[in-house]
Amino acid sequence: MNYTLHQLQIFLKVTQLKSITKAAEELHLTQPAVSIQLRNFQDQFEIPLTEVIGRQLYVTDFGTEIANAAEKILAEVYAINYKTLAYKGQLAGRLKLSVVSTGKYIMPYFLSGFLKQHPGIELVLDVTNRAKVIESLENNEVDFSLVSVLPDQLQVERTELMPNKLYLVGYKEHGLDKESYDHNIFEGLPLIYREPGSGTRHTMEKFINKYHLPVRKKMELTSNEAVKQAVIAGLGFSIMPLIGIKNELINGELRIIQVNGFPITSTWNLIWLKNKEFSPLADAYLNYLDRYKNQIISDKFRWFSDWDK
Repeated sequence: MNYTLHQLQIFLKVTQLKSITKAAEELHLTQPAVSIQLRNFQDQFEIPLTEVIGRQLYVTDFGTEIANAAEKILAEVYAINYKTLAYKGQLAGRLKLSVVSTGKYIMPYFLSGFLKQHPGIELVLDVTNRAKVIESLENNEVDFSLVSVLPDQLQVERTELMPNKLYLVGYKEHGLDKESYDHNIFEGLPLIYREPGSGTRHTMEKFINKYHLPVRKKMELTSNEAVKQAVIAGLGFSIMPLIGIKNELINGELRIIQVNGFPITSTWNLIWLKNKEFSPLADAYLNYLDRYKNQIISDKFRWFSDWDK
């Protein structure tokens, strides 16, 4: 056996994503480079690690065992690197967060200063829908999660970051030019929804059910960006977070339709499992937020708080 740490890293990423192309993208390598390293790694075993059926890559049972071992080996290597930095007096380690998809518009601003202060930190940031975010938190796979809708059946603690405001949004030529509308406007609007499990959809449906709005569902899309492009194209209307449509509002691609009771307001919360034992790194990050979050909001999100003024 003469495999390298680089080959272990590539093999593990391929098994996690079930795709050479996606693994190459995440590792910032070319697809041929990943394929070559994967083949060289396979050549050291007599038993297949993966197999391709049609165009789908599958991991064999033996390959799964090797992937589990590779993950443990790489974790030990990371630990050695972090211990070296810690011995030198530097804060180091992996900070793992899961973030709902619209949270990607705010979370980087609450991380960048901390990471600049501590260059020995490795950030693992998973951006996905609310259901998967809560699942990763429940399984204790992350230190923190960012949500705008708190989980119902999971005991968590939290720190509030900033408000989240949702508006009814249409394309630029929608022709709805009154200063304000009542809820009857929804009778004639084809609404575009996010997928089940989305925090935006949860908030939207909660509002619709509360006021018994006569909505007409037009379509369902799996990301905030997809909904945004569909609305811009004139395929329908949607209730969207202000945080994710700033540029489109400024350049006129999207327009807010003023409706009584809007905006729908919730709060972005950074949450963690109750009674979780923090690593020194996670504890330091919470202290950083307590000290700097108000300044970050003032510096980076003044436009957000001033939008309705």
